[in-house]
Amino acid sequence: MPTKITDIFFDLDHTLWDFDRNSELAFDKIFREKHPQIDTKKFIEIYAPINQACWKLYQVDKISHDELRYKRLKDSFDTLSYSISDDSIHQMSFDYITFLPENNILFDGAIEILEYLNTNYKLHIITNGFAEVQYKKLKNSGIEDYFNTVTNSEMAGVKKPHPCIFEYAVKVAKTSKEKSVMIGDCIDADVRGAIEFGMEAIYFNEKKVAISNEIRQINQLIELKNIF
Repeated sequence: MPTKITDIFFDLDHTLWDFDRNSELAFDKIFREKHPQIDTKKFIEIYAPINQACWKLYQVDKISHDELRYKRLKDSFDTLSYSISDDSIHQMSFDYITFLPENNILFDGAIEILEYLNTNYKLHIITNGFAEVQYKKLKNSGIEDYFNTVTNSEMAGVKKPHPCIFEYAVKVAKTSKEKSVMIGDCIDADVRGAIEFGMEAIYFNEKKVAISNEIRQINQLIELKNIF
């Protein structure tokens, strides 16, 4: 990575904060208390891709914040053929958002790499996640102090991959896109979004998905030591 880089922007969910593992813990708590007949692991297998699909719709403004929270649960229960009322889904959505940031599992090497990078670079977050939940995740997982700024889509008024969220984040960070790099797990929102804005990007390819050789990637966070 060129020495001109001064600022590193991270995505949060699925990049530093292990969304899948923390999500499973939150649902397990809900199901044990209110729906003990549901097998959490089986539910997560169905929920995870549905959740990702809903987020893609949310990123391009095809569904709203509230519709995302309802739809990902409704579609999952329909796929499971599990009968549940809309009122129960809305309550579960609220409980899930409440319990989710109580779990603080980070990806392997997250603290080590933040410590390493923090000595020579200014670190930042750009997230499409909901503000109140994301701040709790950062605080409860003990990593909020590593970041100079946190930009979320509610503040910027647009979501990744829209170039305006990157422009907003760079402005708040008091840097420039030429001096910045984006690191994230979503090839469209994080990587292509940043590149189209004019910022360098690194794909956190933890699941080792086949991608173009033109895109710089890592499979583990600790590999960033080989770049910076």
